[in-house]
Amino acid sequence: MTDTAVKLRLTGVRKQFAVRGSQEQFTAVEDISLELREGEFLVLVGPSGSGKSTLLDLLGGLSKPTEGELLLDGKPITGPGLDRGIVFQQYALLPWRTARANIEFGLEAKGLRRAQRRELADHYLELVGLAGFGDRYPHELSGGMKQRVAIARSLAFDPEVLLMDEPFAALDAQTRESLQDELLRIWKTTGKTILFITHGIDEAVYLGQRVAVLTSRPGRVKSILEIDIDRASGADIRSGERFREYRHAIWEQLQTEVSRAQGLERAEIGSAGNDRRHAHV
Repeated sequence: MTDTAVKLRLTGVRKQFAVRGSQEQFTAVEDISLELREGEFLVLVGPSGSGKSTLLDLLGGLSKPTEGELLLDGKPITGPGLDRGIVFQQYALLPWRTARANIEFGLEAKGLRRAQRRELADHYLELVGLAGFGDRYPHELSGGMKQRVAIARSLAFDPEVLLMDEPFAALDAQTRESLQDELLRIWKTTGKTILFITHGIDEAVYLGQRVAVLTSRPGRVKSILEIDIDRASGADIRSGERFREYRHAIWEQLQTEVSRAQGLERAEIGSAGNDRRHAHV
């Protein structure tokens, strides 16, 4: 991979947090090194507590690494910016704004005039399949429609990278699969670089050109798999043999990490219980 092809680069990234009431440091991610090519769709998958959301916070500029470097187009990420669009699991729409006005929110920060904002908002409403719904308020939209608005809002200010933190996890299975197809269509239409975080193996295989598997805490990159599936064939690729092979390969990488994460969780619950008992002696 040449430097000119790299859009986003993480090198030796570690993130630690102070443990409240203690001198200890909690390490969420450790020595993460990863590169995203321009226009690539890369999926991060890992067990609960593997630092997936911590990484997104770092990439979004919402926190800073303890060690390491994060570069976007060769420049350090030092804080939030309109060069990165973020889509969360919870839609985070402003309830007092219509769908169109929610999409215009980021455009206002760029100083665009009202007519330009409306034109762009309507364009992205159409792109996500919501033409005609611009005047609806969030409470008048289904969960899937709200997430479409959130995606349109992130795309409207033309970010360099789209960061997505389990955006379909709260949706029912049918809506989730429908939005996965929509997201692939939007990605092909816009050519955006996408980093997608999930704990779902099927979702990772279906969406990603590459899938990076994270270890249990502290999160490290355990392996990266290239996914070679013809998504344009029109066939039901989820039921195909190749899909099952990729799914099995990722599960083999993940299963020991899931077991380790569950063991850590049980140990921490037990330790917390012991601490409470000692406190009352």
